[in-house]
Amino acid sequence: MIHNMRLHNDPFIKIKNNTKTIEIRLNDEKRQQLKVGDTIEFTNVTNNEKILVGITDLYKFKNFTELYKKFDKISLGYNEDEIANPKDMEEYYSPIEQEKYGVLGIKIKLLKNK
Repeated sequence: MIHNMRLHNDPFIKIKNNTKTIEIRLNDEKRQQLKVGDTIEFTNVTNNEKILVGITDLYKFKNFTELYKKFDKISLGYNEDEIANPKDMEEYYSPIEQEKYGVLGIKIKLLKNK
């Protein structure tokens, strides 16, 4: 199955360059449909460029604090000189949403640029 998701330019480029290998999302109804072996087509919101990635694993957590403890910051999309802070995700998902759905670490592998 192919799932479609949108990404900002910076994480899109990091996935394209194989440095970001964990996509982090709310485990809402849409993400609950994801399965290992499925494909995600990411669309860059800046220029509509597309890439395909395969889902190699799924990790479920209660919140982003737990998720951030499991993975290194580079695989999550941070630069070496940045501090990985789970509060950064509150820009996209409120603590109430996190409590309701939980969060998901999606291990991905670049398949091809479109």
